[in-house]
Amino acid sequence: MAPTHAEPATIVRERDLLRFTTAGSVDDGKSTLIGRLLFDSKQIFQDQMEQLETTSKLRGEENVNLALLTDGLRSEREQGITIDVAYRYFSTPTRKFIIADTPGHEQYTRNMVTGASTADLAIILIDARNGVLTQSRRHGIIASLLGIPHVVVCVNKMDLMDWSQARYEEIIHEYREFARKLNIHDLTFIPVSALMGDNVVDPSTNMPWYDGATLLHELENVTIAADRNLVDFRFPVQYVVRPHQDFRGFAGRIASGTIRVGEEITVLPSRRTSCVRGIHIHDDTPEEAWEGQSVVLTLDDEIDISRGDMIVRSRNVPEVQSEFDATLAWMDDRHELDTRRQYILQHTTRTTRATIDEIVYRLDVNTLHRSDAASLALNEIGRVKITTANPLFFDAYDRNRDTGGFVIIDPHDFRTVGAGMIRHASQGTMEALRRDERERRLAGASDTADAMSGSGTPAQPVSRNITRDPGLVGLEDRIARNGHRPVVLWFTGLSGAGKSTIAREVEKRLFDAGRQVTRLDGDNLRHGLSADLGFSRADRRENIRRVGQVARLLHDAGLIVLCTFVSPYREDRALVRALFPEGGFREIHVQVSLAEARRRDPKGLYARADAGEIAGFTGVHEPFEDPEAPDLTIDTDSQDVAAAVEAVLAMLSEG
Repeated sequence: MAPTHAEPATIVRERDLLRFTTAGSVDDGKSTLIGRLLFDSKQIFQDQMEQLETTSKLRGEENVNLALLTDGLRSEREQGITIDVAYRYFSTPTRKFIIADTPGHEQYTRNMVTGASTADLAIILIDARNGVLTQSRRHGIIASLLGIPHVVVCVNKMDLMDWSQARYEEIIHEYREFARKLNIHDLTFIPVSALMGDNVVDPSTNMPWYDGATLLHELENVTIAADRNLVDFRFPVQYVVRPHQDFRGFAGRIASGTIRVGEEITVLPSRRTSCVRGIHIHDDTPEEAWEGQSVVLTLDDEIDISRGDMIVRSRNVPEVQSEFDATLAWMDDRHELDTRRQYILQHTTRTTRATIDEIVYRLDVNTLHRSDAASLALNEIGRVKITTANPLFFDAYDRNRDTGGFVIIDPHDFRTVGAGMIRHASQGTMEALRRDERERRLAGASDTADAMSGSGTPAQPVSRNITRDPGLVGLEDRIARNGHRPVVLWFTGLSGAGKSTIAREVEKRLFDAGRQVTRLDGDNLRHGLSADLGFSRADRRENIRRVGQVARLLHDAGLIVLCTFVSPYREDRALVRALFPEGGFREIHVQVSLAEARRRDPKGLYARADAGEIAGFTGVHEPFEDPEAPDLTIDTDSQDVAAAVEAVLAMLSEG
């Protein structure tokens, strides 16, 4: 956890809330434990108790079944297991609590991730009869991955083991040895009987050999103030408040840290600086605010700030990157993770398009074993590399859970399909690149070998601590000078479709008309900028990413940019489109039948692919994904070059 400074007393009072989650194998007694905790701490109303008594009798049970308090779904009551995450709230004179009762079965791992994502403490139940099971280890591993700072292991059903001290010590010894491999800093063990109430709220008279705290005492007294990150001020902006022309504030919840009136701040991504003029909480205007509070900040200067931006201290800025490593839990029960697809990534208040470039490994959360994987299925967890269309402002998850966590959303139906924890920005050095290139050449690797092996590119260097320099000449100045708006025309299609032929003619016509125009051609770039790339899926993606960034620079210089690339994958083209403002990118599908492309074969590539000299060739070994809604389609089976050029120019003239 991040280091913290001393907290004002007011902060401690405001934070007197403990969020905890429960987990364990099926029938370990999680719901019964929570029911006992609520019952013995006098948290159940009379009408609830009467309903429990009635339901228990209908089920043929002699005693009141306290598990029914949390097994709220009808299907859960029928099966006697927890399926969904059940949240319960209660309080004692010492502290307020929010409980997340999560499923024990492996099938519902995603629900445990959901329930534990905001928890300060995790209770893991172990049935004393069964000992440490695979699920017991699994839940410990997930608690460690999610950065839960406190873990309490309750060895339950001690009444069924004749309150055996030897059995209890055997279990805690085994679990302690296992937990040494995990990132758990505070591990506590308590022997309990949830059914009988021993050591849940009141001390047990049946286990005189145990002189530790009861579960409720542990919950009431565990120190969580030190777990808070009060150093790194992070304020994701949710909304701009403008009730009248004399007030402009920025609303949001402070994710971490503290802020005082008069402190210097920096706004991301613009990097503009100012000072805090005021802090507003309802009708109050305190001098200081801290993590967890929802506030409105006003600044000394008029700065363009909107939802998704982040306000931070000027001397304490988070990572600002569009590429990072993360641990990802896959939650989609319809589709597996697809590295060829583009998803929506939600991080704090910022939403952007993202691709999961690579699955580094899949983690077996039962054994901590790492294995290669091409995808992740429901409930699987893996380490991945992610690229976003727009940079994120983040800290590593183990330092700041709020700015280090994110969710993945399916763009088609807006379902949450994954939850992730950022490890760090993806980084590399030029020396590492040179070393990888030397090793590749020593191994006799070629572009064809890369394509056959499916290997990706080496990690690319990432510039850090950088700020965009807008210069003194803006885009509108360039538009006024050039007499036209910049635009990127992206020609995509099979090899031999005629992309380059059409683009060359369009370039000449625009140049003759006095337009500022340039052309980026696939072969030309692979002689220089992308000379280190092969034709594997990962290398193709990296090539298109580089082209997109170059095209954006040229676009911002006011040029019309013609890009001619096979670019066979929709997701790669969509990622490039996302770099440009509305109307700044036009996708042109140069369409041709595969038979006609083979007949033309201007570079002899189809013949070489058929002969086995080229692997992974689009149209022979790999598919071409037609654009779903191109801005213009040119069918060169039926249109000649002149007609195609006129169609492109007509599209431009129409704006």
